[in-house]
Amino acid sequence: MEILYIVAFLILFILVSKKVLHRSKDNKPSVPFPLPVIGHLHLILKKPLHRTLGKLAKKYGPILFLQYGFRKVVLVSSPSAIEACLAKNDIAFANRPRFIVGEYLGYNYTSLVWASYGDHWRNLRRVTALEIFSSYRLQLLSSVRAKEIRSLLQQLFGNLDNKNFRKVEFKTMFFELMLNILMQMIAGKKFNGENVVDIDEAKRFRHTVIETFYLMGALNASDFLPFLRWFDLQGLEKRMVKAGKQRDTFWQSLINERRQKNRFTTGDGEENNILIDVLLSQQKLDPEYYTDEIVKGIIGVMLTAGTETSSGTMEWAMSLLLNNPEFLQKARDEIDQQVGMERLLEESDLPNLPYLQNIINETLRLYPTGPVVIHESSEDCNVGGFHVPSGTILLMNFWAVHRDPNVWKEPMKFNPERFQGVEGEKDGFKLIPFGFGRRRCPGEALAMRMVGLTLGSLIQCFEWERFGDELVDMSEGAGLNLPRAKPLVAMCRPRLTKKNIMAPF
Repeated sequence: MEILYIVAFLILFILVSKKVLHRSKDNKPSVPFPLPVIGHLHLILKKPLHRTLGKLAKKYGPILFLQYGFRKVVLVSSPSAIEACLAKNDIAFANRPRFIVGEYLGYNYTSLVWASYGDHWRNLRRVTALEIFSSYRLQLLSSVRAKEIRSLLQQLFGNLDNKNFRKVEFKTMFFELMLNILMQMIAGKKFNGENVVDIDEAKRFRHTVIETFYLMGALNASDFLPFLRWFDLQGLEKRMVKAGKQRDTFWQSLINERRQKNRFTTGDGEENNILIDVLLSQQKLDPEYYTDEIVKGIIGVMLTAGTETSSGTMEWAMSLLLNNPEFLQKARDEIDQQVGMERLLEESDLPNLPYLQNIINETLRLYPTGPVVIHESSEDCNVGGFHVPSGTILLMNFWAVHRDPNVWKEPMKFNPERFQGVEGEKDGFKLIPFGFGRRRCPGEALAMRMVGLTLGSLIQCFEWERFGDELVDMSEGAGLNLPRAKPLVAMCRPRLTKKNIMAPF
C-alpha cells in the first residue's frame, strides 16, 4: 500500500512539474491558483461579472490566463490586448464558444450570433449588411422610427399639463418604444400604444425577451464541466428549452402572418420595405438555404438584441443627464440652435448635433451594452507575446477598458466634452461599445439613429428634473446588457407648444 502512495505521489509530482515548466516556457503571466476540477470558476461567482473580472485584471494584469473547469480562458482588459485579438488575430478569434444556450436560442448554432466563422456565417453577415442594415434600407424605414417617436412624445404630452411636473418611468417606456419601432420595421405591426391587436401576445413577448437576456448572461456550470449537463443542477437547460420553443412559436407566427398577407398584395408600396418580406423574397430565390429557421434566427437576433440594448442605453443616458443638468442644458442649447422650437427634431438633424453624439458616446463608455464580450480561438495564435491555444475562450472586458485610468482622464467622471474633436474610429480601441472586426455589431448604425433621435426629441420637447432631492442611484443590476438596478423615474413637463408636439405626422 505504501508503494502505491509513493508511486501516486511521484506521478502527481511529475505532472505538476511539467505544468509549471510548460507555463514558464510560455512565459504566461501569474494567475490565481486554480482549485481542483473547477479551476478558477469560483472567482467569477460574484456579480456583476464585469466588475469581478475588472478586479482580477487590476491585480494580475491586462492579459490573464484562467481555467474554467475543463475550458482554457484568456481575459484581456486593455486597448492593446484587445487590438491584438480583434485586429491582428481577427480571423483566429472570429468564433463563438459553443455554450449550451446557443443550441436552444440560436437554432443549433446557426444564427448570426452563434454561428461559427465560415461560409454560412459570411452569408448571414452579407444578407444583414445589404438587406437589413444598409444605409438604403435604414433610410427607407426612417419614417417608421419617426412616427413611433412622435407617438411617444404625444403620449407623454397628453399625460402632462403645461405648468406642473409629472412623474415618468423610463424603463417600460423605452422598452415599448424600441419594441414598437423594431416590430414595425420587421413585421409591420406594433405591440404597444394604439392599434395593438393582441396585448397578451405583447406581454408574452416581453417576458420572452427578458428570459432570453437572463439565459444568455447566466453562468452555466455545464458549459465548463460537461458531466454536469446530465443533472442540470441549475435548471438552466430546462428553461432554455422552454424559452426556445416560445421564441420559435412567436417568430413563426410573424412569418406566417406576412406570408398570408403577401398572398393578397401586389408587392408594391410600404409592404415591400418590411424586413420579413425582404427575407421571404430571398427565400424564394434560394429556398434550400433560406429556410424558415434561418429567417427566424435573423429576426430573432434583431428583436431581442435591439430592444433591451437600445432602451438600456437611453435609460443610462437620462440618468447621467439628470445627475449632471449642466450637460443636459448644453444639449438643449445645441438643439435649439440647430433645429429651433418651431419643428420637431428629425433624423437628418443628428449629424449637426455633435454634443448630443458626445453624450451618447460617453454613456456607452461608462455603461456599454455588452460589458464583457466572448469569442473563441479557432487556431493557435499569439496575444501580447503569449501563446493562446486553439479552443481558448476569449473574454474581453470592454467595461474595464472604458474606465481604465491609464487610458482616460478621470475615467469615473461623466464628461461628454472629452469627445469633442474625436471622430469615432480614430480613437483606436479606447471606445469599442459595438465591438470590432468581423464580429462587430451589424446593428450599430440603426441603434445610434434610434437612440439619438429619441434622446434628442425628449430633450427638445420637455424639461426634466430628478424625482426628489437625491441624486439618481446609479447602481448596476445583474445581466448581460448592464441594466440599471432600479428603473429610472424622473419629473417632466412640456417645453414645446401643443401645436408642435401634437401635430399629425
